[in-house]
Amino acid sequence: MEDVLKTYEGRLPGNILRDLKKEATARNLNGKQVEKVLVYLEDQYTKAKIHPGEAIGVVTAESFGEPGTQMTLNVFHFAGVAEVSVTQGLPRLIEILDARKEISTPSMEIFVKSEYNKDPKEVKRIAGLIKETKLSEIASTFSINLNKLQIDIEFDKAMMRDLKITEDYVEKMLTESLKGVKVKRQESGGIVLKVETEENELMETYKLKEKVKDLYIKGVKGIKQVLPVKNNTEFVIITSGSNLKDVLEIDEVDDTRTTTNDVFEVLDVLGVEAARQVIINEATKVIEDQGLDVDIRHIMLVADAMTTTGDVKGITRGGITGEKKSVLARASFETPMKHLVGASLVGEEDELGSVIENVMLNQPVPVGTGLPGLVAKMRELFSSSAKVEKSAEKETKKEKKKE
Repeated sequence: MEDVLKTYEGRLPGNILRDLKKEATARNLNGKQVEKVLVYLEDQYTKAKIHPGEAIGVVTAESFGEPGTQMTLNVFHFAGVAEVSVTQGLPRLIEILDARKEISTPSMEIFVKSEYNKDPKEVKRIAGLIKETKLSEIASTFSINLNKLQIDIEFDKAMMRDLKITEDYVEKMLTESLKGVKVKRQESGGIVLKVETEENELMETYKLKEKVKDLYIKGVKGIKQVLPVKNNTEFVIITSGSNLKDVLEIDEVDDTRTTTNDVFEVLDVLGVEAARQVIINEATKVIEDQGLDVDIRHIMLVADAMTTTGDVKGITRGGITGEKKSVLARASFETPMKHLVGASLVGEEDELGSVIENVMLNQPVPVGTGLPGLVAKMRELFSSSAKVEKSAEKETKKEKKKE
């Protein structure tokens, strides 16, 4: 089988060959059977290729637009936890294709290393390390002592034990985070905060009380909620909120498989190739969740167009569409007067090299039969026939002269 597969390297994509090898091993196929399958695959692969001059941009736009009209506006929730929700359907597809920097429901899928991912207790412990803990979550009471103009904070001891947080650690975090505030431990284990300013002390104390509730204590900033779920044989942590850079620094996290649905975060941490892959994965997931079918090549073409400059650009007037060479193509999308006036002021020329501008001017579109003519020099193939034709021409000329 290995020898047969080697003969098809370069003729078929590596991915297809790998999948075939996997299936052939599972079904115990012999060399002849594998060769039969490869012949069929090559035939299908050749038929699936796009012809030169085909309007792939128009086909891709239509393949997204048609199923997009059938999408629902539902939001999918993970079972039992309303906080861990992910936008799905048309709103999510628009978010991806517009390349929005602030997405409505950032989420991560955190994989844990193999030595921990089978043990639910270990996964729960790691999830506790990842979740952002604020002071309000470990405090049982916040009260203002009006006589002393100070804030008394009592802690939930059970919660602190679960999260492995000590009073000393909390005191240290409060001292580092709050400037102009006295932080003092009580014998009961609570903490007292007092504003050092003398001006409008009561108002400042009230402001401080609200401010300290949202103070960061432990965990990864931005991860608001965590949910360990079983995925086949292992446990995976689903999050609400995203912070890929800090999560990848945690020792127990498998940094080769952990992902986020925030394209720009992936771009900053892993680069443009990874961002392209996230666009493909996220768009595919939305389409498949809706029970629709769009060829992967259309999705890949859109992802390529969005990332070809080395940055992620949306299909908007500020992104790809606004950077088209053709003035008329830009004007046809949005804000036509702005584009036409801007082009007039600088004397911009339109080469009429694309579809839209030629449709506007009622000219043949440069796709399919409108492609430029190709002239090929076939010296070797036609040299003998050309000689025959030349000799025939000479003969006819001589005959004409005689006449």
